[in-house]
Amino acid sequence: MVQTATTFEALGIEEGLLQSIAALGFTQPTAIQEKAIPVLLQGTKDFIGLAQTGTGKTAAFGLPLLQLINKADRFPQALVVCPTRELCMQITKDLDSFKKKSTLVAVTAVYGGTSITQQIRDLKRGTHIVVATPGRLIDLIERKAINLDNIHYVILDEADEMLNMGFKDDIEFILKNTPKRQSIWLFSATMPTEIKQVSKRYMNQPFEITIGKVNAGNADIDHHYYVTQHVNRYETLKRIIDFNPGIYGIIFTRTKADAQDISEQLVREGYDIEALHGDLTQQQRDKVMGHFREKQLQLLIATDVAARGIDVAGITHVINFELPDDMEVYTHRSGRTGRAGKSGISISIVTPKDTYRLRQIERLVNTRLHKMDIPSGKDVCRKQFFHFIDKMLQADISHGDYETYLPILKEKFGHIEKEEILQKVAALEFDRFLKYYENAADLNMRTDDRRGSDRRGERPERPAATRDRDRDTKGRSFGGNGNYQRLFVNLGTKDGFYKASFLQFVLDMSDLKKEVLGRIDMKEMNSWIEIEPLAGKKMIKAMDGKNFKGRKIRMNDAESGGSRR
Repeated sequence: MVQTATTFEALGIEEGLLQSIAALGFTQPTAIQEKAIPVLLQGTKDFIGLAQTGTGKTAAFGLPLLQLINKADRFPQALVVCPTRELCMQITKDLDSFKKKSTLVAVTAVYGGTSITQQIRDLKRGTHIVVATPGRLIDLIERKAINLDNIHYVILDEADEMLNMGFKDDIEFILKNTPKRQSIWLFSATMPTEIKQVSKRYMNQPFEITIGKVNAGNADIDHHYYVTQHVNRYETLKRIIDFNPGIYGIIFTRTKADAQDISEQLVREGYDIEALHGDLTQQQRDKVMGHFREKQLQLLIATDVAARGIDVAGITHVINFELPDDMEVYTHRSGRTGRAGKSGISISIVTPKDTYRLRQIERLVNTRLHKMDIPSGKDVCRKQFFHFIDKMLQADISHGDYETYLPILKEKFGHIEKEEILQKVAALEFDRFLKYYENAADLNMRTDDRRGSDRRGERPERPAATRDRDRDTKGRSFGGNGNYQRLFVNLGTKDGFYKASFLQFVLDMSDLKKEVLGRIDMKEMNSWIEIEPLAGKKMIKAMDGKNFKGRKIRMNDAESGGSRR
């Protein structure tokens, strides 16, 4: 994290807050804090802050917010909207820590996956700042359980993440329900078109700052990639993990099925890992995240949707089991490491057909991705051996009564040479590795392998610009799959869905990617979905006849009226 010579006091932060952040170890503001705080303390100016995750954005808006609040008026004056439950809880925790030695300000978190009744009770007791996820906030608005008439400040945190998750309509609904706001503060890592549209519609000449380059990656992150054949992805993943014995990281997959399958395979082979995906209940999710934060797990494997909002300190590596479909998602994945001034490594496992996408990523993050050789079996064993030796030499023996056992140890090992003892220790620790990697294959792609791939018909993925030319202005595709198929489903807003939650529901049910979808038209009782024909068959098969809250789902082709299962 970039440090500056300016102090928080010079930026205008009041004494009580200064004492709180000093106790937290905050000595100097980060770049975004230095530029944002003086503007936000005015309280009347719309603001856009573009910066990567881990650069101190919560303090950048949190400190001015806590200072601007009128403590005497115990009703919601500020609204912080963020994409996920985890981030909602993290922001609330941070705000509470910032105000510890300051005048009492009440902060209330509202998010899905937990009792709405308790959250309504918390709001009724009175609060100054509400931190919310879009879905739960809209639910509270429609129940008339929250009054936003006196909201002065609306903060949209990780705005690009919210738009990626389909919350555009929800954000606009929320902004329309805060009629007396004095300013909107928007924070984002990237600047997609949707954010520009929101800013033009709802913000008045916003003051904009950019830390680093727009969409650029964190300078504290090294970007590596390994090229292998598709069938060797799992073995390559294992080898990367084994070659980094101190790893504490997240592995990203495209689908929840991949996340579960890879997790189960690695667990069977003795790795400390759990999966995070859409099939988990909130209680199961919290349990997995608790284990990961407490470092009971060495690795977490997750889909992009499930990992949204995860903020865990000390992550050393992010591994892309496959590159994401949306290149901007790569920025969010890699941003889970290299936080708070610490360095991190983002690793991608790719095949030759991903070459074009690697160049896209390099342009997006404005840095070079380094091609690495997949370690050989001997390399892995050597790395593990030296890691073990270092760990053994650093072992703390001051707290145990080890002196008591020295006479017995000397008697047991008296006739054995020191070299032999070391060999026996190494054998106990490394027998599994040595046997597994004794005849390990070379997983790197060679020139002959690439020619073989071409003969088998693997082609580089077409550039996005070429694909876009194959679509008309309404997003319908020409050639290949032809126009979108239109599906009917007997689920609508009366079932508790908003567009974003409905989109996620159908994608989770069918294991499809959002790229296959066109428009979604939701009504009270029914919905219509535009989808590529081949994917449409899969969605019908996955959803038609299943149960939702005790009601049978009916899904079929809207034109023919019949199911195409």
